[in-house]
Amino acid sequence: MKTTRRWGIAAGVILASVAVLYLLLYMYERPGGWSDQRMSHSLGLKQTLQIPLGASPEEAVELFRHSDSMTVIHQEPVARGKLVFLARAGRQEGSDLQVEYVRKTWLGWKWVWGAGYGMSKDPSASAINYMRVPELEQISTPFPMLFGEVLDPSIQHIVVQQKEAGIDKSEAKLIQAGPDRTIWLAFQPATAGVPFEIEGLDENREIIVSKVITDIRDSGSIDSTRRMQ
Repeated sequence: MKTTRRWGIAAGVILASVAVLYLLLYMYERPGGWSDQRMSHSLGLKQTLQIPLGASPEEAVELFRHSDSMTVIHQEPVARGKLVFLARAGRQEGSDLQVEYVRKTWLGWKWVWGAGYGMSKDPSASAINYMRVPELEQISTPFPMLFGEVLDPSIQHIVVQQKEAGIDKSEAKLIQAGPDRTIWLAFQPATAGVPFEIEGLDENREIIVSKVITDIRDSGSIDSTRRMQ
């Protein structure tokens, strides 16, 4: 009897602990919960964000953005979550690209941070589109990161060259996101700042185009006519 009673007490303690843990997780992750309060404080907002939970990375983005006009073209696994790349469906002119970071929780997927660009100029006039997403203070994300689209098919490599001493250059990852769409991304160290240079190289690693970036929130394009002499 005593052994049975001890097992019953132990089981009760375990169930109570699990219930408390689930409650704490729910209070942290629920829309308007502690994680949203922390995010709102980091952004300097007076009101608390109500970030919904989704059953998938796509749903988490759609619920937060309240938009279904964007099409997911790629998902990139990162620590604690995924980067979701989206583009406007049926684009005819110009170019656009958006990236959203969502993290995996015990209760589902939750949007954290994202950014995007839209450019009206003729894509054939550009070799590379780019945007830099800075890190978010006090919030864990994979940023800072550079991302964009490769528009010149002769570009087979993209290198980000830091101008600061002691920081090595990094090579971007090129991703075939469709039959005629190549996107790229490059993570930067948290200590990386400006200036830095984006270089587009051909298959022989000869530089085709380059641009020095001096704004940590910069976005734009590198023209196809830009050539290194």
